[in-house]
This record gives sequence, C-alpha cells and structure tokens, in this order.
Amino acid sequence: MRSRARRTVLSVVVTLWIGVCWAVGTAGPQAPELASAYTKAEYMIPMRDGVRLYTQVYSPKDQAGKYPILLTRTPYGVGNYGPGGFRQSLGPSSGFAAEGYIVAYQDVRGKFKSEGEFVHHPPFTDGRKADESSDAYDTIDWLLRNHPNHNGRVGMWGISADGYTTAMGMMNAHPALRAASPQASPGDQFLGDDYHHNGAFRLMYAFSWTSGNARLRTGPTEVAPKPFDYGTPDGYRFFRELGPIANVNARYFQDQVPTWNEFVKHPTYDAYWQAKNVMKDMKDVRFAVLNVIGWFDAEDYYGPWGIYRAIEKFNPSNQSTVVVGPWRHGGWAEPGGEQLGNIRFESKTADYFQTQIELPFFNYYLKDKGPLKLPEAVVFETGSNAWRSYDSWPPKNATARNLYFHEQGKLSFDPPAGPSGADSFVSDPEKPVPFTTRIDTKQGHLWVVEDQRFAASRPDVLVYESDVLDRPVTVAGPIAASLFTSTTGTDADWVVKVIDVFPPDAPDNSPNPANVRMGHFQMMLAGEVFRAKFRNSMTVPEPLVPGRVTHIEFDLLDKNHTFLKGHRIMV
Repeated sequence: MRSRARRTVLSVVVTLWIGVCWAVGTAGPQAPELASAYTKAEYMIPMRDGVRLYTQVYSPKDQAGKYPILLTRTPYGVGNYGPGGFRQSLGPSSGFAAEGYIVAYQDVRGKFKSEGEFVHHPPFTDGRKADESSDAYDTIDWLLRNHPNHNGRVGMWGISADGYTTAMGMMNAHPALRAASPQASPGDQFLGDDYHHNGAFRLMYAFSWTSGNARLRTGPTEVAPKPFDYGTPDGYRFFRELGPIANVNARYFQDQVPTWNEFVKHPTYDAYWQAKNVMKDMKDVRFAVLNVIGWFDAEDYYGPWGIYRAIEKFNPSNQSTVVVGPWRHGGWAEPGGEQLGNIRFESKTADYFQTQIELPFFNYYLKDKGPLKLPEAVVFETGSNAWRSYDSWPPKNATARNLYFHEQGKLSFDPPAGPSGADSFVSDPEKPVPFTTRIDTKQGHLWVVEDQRFAASRPDVLVYESDVLDRPVTVAGPIAASLFTSTTGTDADWVVKVIDVFPPDAPDNSPNPANVRMGHFQMMLAGEVFRAKFRNSMTVPEPLVPGRVTHIEFDLLDKNHTFLKGHRIMV
C-alpha cells in the first residue's frame, strides 16, 4: 500500500524553565527477618454472593501497638501457599515491614486458590452484583471484624492488574479506606492500555497475556498454568505466519481462553469496552490517592493518566498526587532505578520514590506519622535527569508550540514559508516495521528505550529531524500529532514517534558489556499508533477513501523531557 504524508505538525507543550531539584534520599531501614517478626494467617473470606477468596495476612508479632491494614488483590497468584510458605518481603517496598503493617494479599475470584469464575476486568456495578469493587469492600469489612490488632485504617496498593483492583476498590469504597495507590492501572483497554491503542489491536501482547492468564480451570489451585509453547523463539515470524485472527482460537486456544474470544467479538469501542472504562466511575473518592506512572511503561501508560485526571475532575478537593518517573512497567518497585536499557538517570530513582514518597504517604495517612508535603505532581524530567515539583499538571507556565515537517526531512518550530508538499512511501504488510530488534515471542519492557536507528533507516519510515539545538528545549505536558494523509488502501495504522537524537560525541556507558555506542543514539521519548478507520469514531469505523487527503489527529500523551543543547529532535 502506498501512503503519503503531507507536511504536518506535531503539537507539543514546551517550557524553558528550570525547577528545583529534589535530593534523592538514602535507603530506609531494612526489613527485619520476617519470619521472626511476623505471623502468617490464611483465610477463605466470604463475599456477599457466597464465593470465598483466598487471603494471606501477615501481622507483626509485637502486639504492643495497633497497626493499619494494607491490602493488595491479584490475579497472578499470592504464592507461598500453606504453613511452610512465607514471603521474602511485605508491602510495596522493603521499608514497610520495619514500620509495622498488617499486610494482606488476596487471589481475586476465579484465580489460583480463590473460588468463583474469573472475568477479565468486570465492569463496576455500584453494588448491584459482585465485582472487584464489592470484593474489595467485603474483604476490608471482614478483616476489620475478624483480624485482631488493627487500628481501623486501611490502605490499598497494587501495580498493573493489581493496580486495577486497587482502582476498583476506590469505587464505592469502604469507609475505613484512608489511602490508595493505583500504580500503572489500566484505565481503558481499547483506547490506550494493554490490548489496544487507539483502536489498533496489540496482537502479541493480547495473545501472550490471555494464553498465560485467562485459561479455563477446573477449580482452585496453587499451580500456575504452563506457558504457551510458540514452537519458535521468533515472535515476528510466528505472528506473520498466523494468518487471520480466527486462527488463534482454531489452532491454539480451542475455546479454552474465553477472554480472547470476547476480545475478538468486540473489535470496536462498543458497550463491552465502554463498560470496562475505569475513569468514568472515579467519583466520590474521599481519601488520599498516590497515582504512580512510568514514563517508559509499555503496557499501561494511558490508564494511570486517565485515572489521575478523572479523580481531579470528579473530586476537586481530593488529596491526589501523581508521581511519574523514568521507569518501565512496575520499575519503581524494584531496587535502584538509575538506568533503563542504555539510558542512565544519574540517581537511584526507584529508591527515592520508595523511601521519600511511597512509604511516607502511607505512614502519614494510616499511622499519623509525618509531616507529609507532597505537591500536585512529582515528576522526573528525563534528559536533564532531575526531579521536578509542580503545583499543577501540565505546569502553568508551559506554552503550546507546534513542530512542522519540512521538505528534505527537516523539522522546525517555524511553519513552512510556501505551499506544503508531501512525502510518500510504500508499506508492505508482509514486511511490517518491527517494534524491536530482539528475537522474542514476548513484547518485553526495554523496546521503549531501544535505539531507534533500526526503524529510522527503513525506506518505509518517514524521518524528520531538527537542526542541532543551540539551547535546551523542555517538553512538559501532552504531545499530539496532526497528520494530513492519503493512502491507496482503505485503512492504515499510523505510528508516530518523538525521538531525542544524541550528539555524535555522546559518551558511551561504563560499564558497557554490549559495546553499545551512544553517538547519534536515538532515544524514543514518545510513540503511539492510531488506526485510521477510527478517526471520527471509535465505535463506528469508517474506511478511508483511497487517494483522498484525510486529516488524522491523536495524542501521544504526556512527557517531561529536556532535549539538551547539541541534541536534535526527530519525528
């Protein structure tokens, strides 16, 4: 298919300010030997419909005081089942065990040792029937009535799917819930999380997740399902040779993965997907919320922003903070955080988040331990590698600017002087542009920071590059693409990337075991896809008219990045 991209614009919010750097704190106290300091209890907690959910609860042996309850709910298996099993850490990070919390882990209904039927992200029903919201409420209520030595306050946290169950627990919440931290929670899995981005189906990720996490089961179990056998390590080849999407169920799943069949039955943003949208139900949130996002989250980057904004919209007086750092999906829960792939951040960003933000947040609201002075937004500015504090997001002093495509692959803040032209390329569906150079069947996490030269050098990719910057340029806020396109086909997936091109003399990392050269390294700052047939409506797709110029606009979401002097901006 031949495609043409007319001279178009990229809208960015740019600010040239320098904020106050936050000093990275040192690591907090190490967790005690857990088995000597905590006891473990296992419960089958009944829900309002009679289904019982397996729950593991760890409590401090020291009964001199009373402790708050921290709850997380997961479809991935609590693990450490039975009297011989004991977790190696408790809570969101290592400091929580030393502080003293009652920490509860629960298998969601239909998964692992819990009873019931697993339903992928059931819609919020406001108590009309059992859902993830009511299950959280019933669990909290049962723990308060049956588990001893608590102080009456409850917090929830979780990452990814566990972040989703946390977000659901914030709806029609139990009155004892005083603090919640939905981290990398999906918010809408058709518009921008996990399985779709702007209507484009993410085949590799959806196949991987459902094959490993959504198979039918015969009953409660402690054993995780076996990973799917692709028969090859080459995912690019596997999915190219798959053929029509109906072959997935016919060849491999054979009606044992109902969630996959539901996805395929709903290829548009219909009532099925709309009901699962988390943001629309973020109302009556009367407790403190710590929203956590990774700049380089390849799975759930859309949802956390949407949840944060929905809380702000529906609950303007809520104590809600958004924290965004230079992390992959869930990377803030790991030690360190000073590097992702070949990109270095010059400080242990994850350690800082855990000790200076996350633990103080829960301590303040659940234990009256403070003070706590969190701004509206705490974000790590990549490029300059500094923490920034904002009283609003986007920053009030940010100014919207347009970047324009010019002839001969030029990119500039100046609009073209004369009539706009057009660039063209041929897209071959049999040779799609890969998203990574890795040979793998899973999407992984590091492709979002992978050197983009492998894509920029292809003849079916248009590249526009600025002159060498004579001063730093900082992006702080949302980025949007505005394209004027025409194709010879009736649909197309338009992919736009914003890239920081390093100078030719950029120093290599040390150590550098893979011998990666950083001169002219192309660091992807933002990247998004849009399926053209959804340009006017995600619910009612419209085919393109071959040869007709069509205007397509879509968001690349928010970023805070400084293109340093001597670098180039590339699209």
